[in-house]
Amino acid sequence: MLSRQKLFWLYGPYAGEESDPAFLQAVREDCAYHIRRCPEYRAIAQQLDFSPGQLRAISDLARIPALPTLFYKRHALFSMPPWRMAMRVTSSGTSGSFSQIGFDWGCILAEIPMVLRLGWKHSLISLKPAHCVVLGYKPNPSNKTGVTRTMFSLTHFAPPLSRTYALQYRDGAYEADIDGIVQKLNSLSRSPFPTRIIGFPSYLWFGLRRMEELGLSARLPKGSKILLAGGWKQHYAQEVDKSLLYALADRVLGVPQHQIHEFFGAVEHPVFINACKNHRFHVPVYSRVLIRDVNTLEPLPMGQTGLLNLISPLIRATPATSVITDDLAYLTPGETCGCGIQTPCLTILGRAGLNDITTCAAGAAELLGKGEAP
Repeated sequence: MLSRQKLFWLYGPYAGEESDPAFLQAVREDCAYHIRRCPEYRAIAQQLDFSPGQLRAISDLARIPALPTLFYKRHALFSMPPWRMAMRVTSSGTSGSFSQIGFDWGCILAEIPMVLRLGWKHSLISLKPAHCVVLGYKPNPSNKTGVTRTMFSLTHFAPPLSRTYALQYRDGAYEADIDGIVQKLNSLSRSPFPTRIIGFPSYLWFGLRRMEELGLSARLPKGSKILLAGGWKQHYAQEVDKSLLYALADRVLGVPQHQIHEFFGAVEHPVFINACKNHRFHVPVYSRVLIRDVNTLEPLPMGQTGLLNLISPLIRATPATSVITDDLAYLTPGETCGCGIQTPCLTILGRAGLNDITTCAAGAAELLGKGEAP
């Protein structure tokens, strides 16, 4: 059990291959825990003839049962009773269904050093107070989404003077208040304290375009930052290239490109994958990434495009050690980035076709149906 805490507490965020033994030990213990405690996961492992003892090298991580995110949307799997969990969170549910993922207290304790180390590494932590404009959901007891939790957490990288939310909860539903955000950003240009804009890139784009339409140019104070998380979700058809978004932020708000930071993650894999100064995602020590062939699910060599497979021993409440997302991506050597971080770079190209993910989820469900848990 302590192997997970050792990995998250003792290693720097980009320690590289020196952390491989600790990562393997933590994953072995994680898989063994889920096999003992979750009958559905045990059935899948048995059908795949998988056992944690097979994980002797990093290349063996491909043996772990890799469950697609769509599978979690259709099956609620847990490895501990609700009273032992710290919380349950859900995915955004933009496709009409959502994953339910349990977080245990050990997971919460492991997240703390991860967030702090990555925050220091990427110069996100500051003692100077800041106003926070959150381009996401205002927290509400009925909202259990992981992205809401993540965005609220990001407001603590600097002491928050205020929090203004783009998505307000009214009459049982969320409503976007883009004009309210535009007015707030315009007023914050006169504040002596920096502003931190946190949230969905789609709402940043909509807000900036609205400011341009109104002829507004709010020069935010020096030290202001933009932290982007959550992707374009249901606004994927309106997605624009990063270069256009960053240039617009500089033109309208006076926030230069080097003060724009991006995160990638999933509620099923709550490891922060941060963008470096060159705006590339480097895989941190707390995670490993495989790229799998869309048709065969076999691991692909570096440089080839396939389905994104994220692996981490972070969560014990839900068997989410190895998760296949609906993203198409590829890996490149970290040293080619030029930022100084040596771990592999992850490039995400976009969403895969639903048929590919449905087939993958159906395969996992078939294994679950065939398995007979003792």
